[in-house]
Amino acid sequence: MTEHAIHARFDVRQGEFSLQAELNLPGRGVTALFGHSGAGKTTLLRAIAGLERHRGYLRVNDEVWQDDENGVFMPTHCRALGYVFQEASLLPHLTVQCNLEFGWRRTGLANCKVGKEEILSLLGVKDLLGRFPANLSGGERQRVAIARALLASPKLLLMDEPLASLEEARKQEVLPYLERIHDELAIPVIYVSHSQDEVTRLADYIVLLESGKVLASGPIADITSRLDLSMAFDDSAGAVIEGTVESYDEEYQLGQLRVTGGVIQVAHRKLPLGTRLRLRILARDVSLSLAPHENTSILNQLPAQVVAEVPAKSEAHVVIRLDVGGLPLLARITRQSRDRLELALGKQVWTQFKAVTILSAR
Repeated sequence: MTEHAIHARFDVRQGEFSLQAELNLPGRGVTALFGHSGAGKTTLLRAIAGLERHRGYLRVNDEVWQDDENGVFMPTHCRALGYVFQEASLLPHLTVQCNLEFGWRRTGLANCKVGKEEILSLLGVKDLLGRFPANLSGGERQRVAIARALLASPKLLLMDEPLASLEEARKQEVLPYLERIHDELAIPVIYVSHSQDEVTRLADYIVLLESGKVLASGPIADITSRLDLSMAFDDSAGAVIEGTVESYDEEYQLGQLRVTGGVIQVAHRKLPLGTRLRLRILARDVSLSLAPHENTSILNQLPAQVVAEVPAKSEAHVVIRLDVGGLPLLARITRQSRDRLELALGKQVWTQFKAVTILSAR
């Protein structure tokens, strides 16, 4: 993980709502502010942008944008940031080309850290330049809004639930472009969302907020597999891991991925050897046994050790955390199965899973 380059500390008091947050965030990749409505995600994002002034401190790389103890407060228009809202907020009477000019006029094309053509290509908006916002789909409008923010040459990109107003098909249209920003640009992104699917697909680092408090923060793989956090109990709970394509079976269309703890097989199109894949293995798709099985349709079996157990939401189930050679996995099984296998901390078992969700290729 990149060294911490963004330090933020805010104390917010708004009527009955309060937020106290201190963050040390990486200077590259996507950091997700995650939590339910009312957790304080957007309030924190707007404080970072300077759109709302609250007591605190904010340093982005080597620049101090706010330091109340020393009387420093840089107004929003002086901060080298880009902000993408839920709605694209394009000027309806101007073409895409003219809307984008608001981005590069801020710094001037000569000062852009990323070339105009690169950004237009990255977001796939070259063919939209002569059109008006009314003639764009929701996904296209949002891509233009992201391109406009990037053309301001920001040192920090803030995104406030940019997919929340889109229907599912349009979300799937935009997500690959967000992944490209992650992979091809060195700009740190702070991404607000209450969608666990979005967060696990995009984020490298996560800040979990609840009722104005930071419950936890850290790399995505660590946070999603912690049993003391609510993310472990949702129906979509599971471990987020990364693996490298090691080989490919042309006959069966299966890729072999090297992960910490072994090799797993996934059904996926052929990718170059060495490609990094981000995966999610849902807790509900993991079963346990005391020995490996040969006569089974399940391809993936890895040895593991039981390291923790907590009750699940359903009284009939428990959630087990496993260590697979250093790789954390979760399994949601019935209490009856737990007792039948005589599971206990330190017990050696075999994990079995057939359903692996491919989140992204990197």
